[in-house]
Amino acid sequence: MRVLLIGDIVGKTGRRMVGQHTRALRDEFGIDLVVANGENAAGGNGLTHEVLDELLSSGIDVITSGNHIFDKKEIFQFIDDVPHVLRPLNLPPSTPGRGYVIVSPRGIPVAVINVAGRAFMPFQYDDPFRAMDDVLESLHGHVAFSIVDVHAETTSEKAALAWYLDGRVAAVVGTHTHVQTADERILPKGTAFLTDLGMTGPHNSIIGVKTELVIQKLRTQRPVKFDTAQGPGQFGALLVEIDVASGMATDVKRFLIYE
Repeated sequence: MRVLLIGDIVGKTGRRMVGQHTRALRDEFGIDLVVANGENAAGGNGLTHEVLDELLSSGIDVITSGNHIFDKKEIFQFIDDVPHVLRPLNLPPSTPGRGYVIVSPRGIPVAVINVAGRAFMPFQYDDPFRAMDDVLESLHGHVAFSIVDVHAETTSEKAALAWYLDGRVAAVVGTHTHVQTADERILPKGTAFLTDLGMTGPHNSIIGVKTELVIQKLRTQRPVKFDTAQGPGQFGALLVEIDVASGMATDVKRFLIYE
């Protein structure tokens, strides 16, 4: 089975790049499942129902997220009703939404799990290691394999989770930093790993934001409203080939496509 994992979609440019490339890649590589991080897809922060519909119509099956998932308040009106939109698993149990979903491409049950790191993150997330232990125990015997989006700031925390989960999930991919890393690999026990998928959004930007605004904030140390950049886009993703019988990865291919 082939799974495409798309890095953080940022604003209108990111959605345009998704529309231009997702279905084309599905056709070219025979992709069975597409997972994308969409927490910045609506104007650079959050997710609206209109943007959700646009992403799903572009060929995405499951949308993961992170610390910006609740930035657009209208999400509280629909997140409990759309199982293909995830929020971090390790938020309090009373938090709206869900941290994982089971989908069935080609009739094969697959779990997509969204978990957040704790280092330098703005929320007090629960222990992601314990959260993963609990959910994998509950999924045992019910799915062929699992895919994990680790939304975290530090490379060390993402790598630690990947090594901790090696041989227990098919793939662990990092999101959040918006800069794609070049360390795609398959760990010794068969888990595919990439520290960060990178950004699907405006190429001429600082992690999706207009460059002059970031420079202004850093130079003045004063609050600055960040606006999403426009212009040419980029598309960051990882294609993972998975052996359904073993539930482990057999090949990985990284994409960074420029407009």
